[in-house]
Amino acid sequence: MRHRRAPIRRLGACAVLLLLGLAGLAAPAWADQRPREASHDTAPADELPPPQSLQVFGATIRYYELGQGPTVVLVHGLGSSARGDWGRVMKPLAATHRVLALDQLGFGGSDKPFIDYTIQTWVDFLGEFLRAKQVGDFALVGESLGGWIAAQYTIQALKGEHAGGDSFVLPKPSRLVLCDAAGFRALFEKKPGGASAMPSGATLAGQQALLSRIFHDPSYASDEALRRGFAWSLAKGDSWTIRSVMNNPALLDEAIDGKLGAIRIPTLVIWGEHDQLIPSSFGRAYRSSIPGAQWATLPDSGHAPMIETPAAFLKVLQPFLVEP
Repeated sequence: MRHRRAPIRRLGACAVLLLLGLAGLAAPAWADQRPREASHDTAPADELPPPQSLQVFGATIRYYELGQGPTVVLVHGLGSSARGDWGRVMKPLAATHRVLALDQLGFGGSDKPFIDYTIQTWVDFLGEFLRAKQVGDFALVGESLGGWIAAQYTIQALKGEHAGGDSFVLPKPSRLVLCDAAGFRALFEKKPGGASAMPSGATLAGQQALLSRIFHDPSYASDEALRRGFAWSLAKGDSWTIRSVMNNPALLDEAIDGKLGAIRIPTLVIWGEHDQLIPSSFGRAYRSSIPGAQWATLPDSGHAPMIETPAAFLKVLQPFLVEP
């Protein structure tokens, strides 16, 4: 029997997720080629140690582990990777913390099985990864789709929700950071800018239009950046993952609306002031829905502050991580 198409109301979800996924296509390949900010706080991603690997539910998950101290877990966005999203901030964080940053299932150097991906898929894998690494007290940081996953994970961990027996208990985070996070139903119920504004990631013109929506700094859409980013996007092999979650009819059922009140741990919401993919109104909705959440806006950044303005990102993140 042929599957029926998803209802029209779900088309907005596909449009936004395509943008979020393609956001990961563009940046990591060439972000380190740009001049670094005038700060000792950031480092290019090529200074990272070699990634490690771990078997999680029989799948190989690639991850970075560096530093000592309290644990910080970094969760990247759709279409990206640990190095792609967090490459410029891992080493500065590792000066005072143990940093764990994984390539989520279906992305980066991790296995990319042909399955039906959901938010819960990544929540389940994150839980098993943390159990395997024997992580206890930790701060959880998620960006874009990774923010949605981090929020869902935190809700379930704090409420004690999990499948199976006690061996599947989710390690509880003690702090949560959400950066330009997806997750609200309203974000997916209409196409931002209309269908004619939807860029295609399979053309140079589409990639250029996309870059201008991801980043505030126009130099990120230069010819050389476009050439490198387009080549990398064609080679990274995660198109099935992106298309699978985009076309999942259950996606809206995983929205975080009405659930955020369960997050009662210190929370910081960070947003790029010029985010054209997920407007700051959604960040303020996170702040107002999570009791006691702190708010920080980064004025010179678009959708990916940890790539575009890593020093400014660290300036608000690091003090939060050491607050009593």
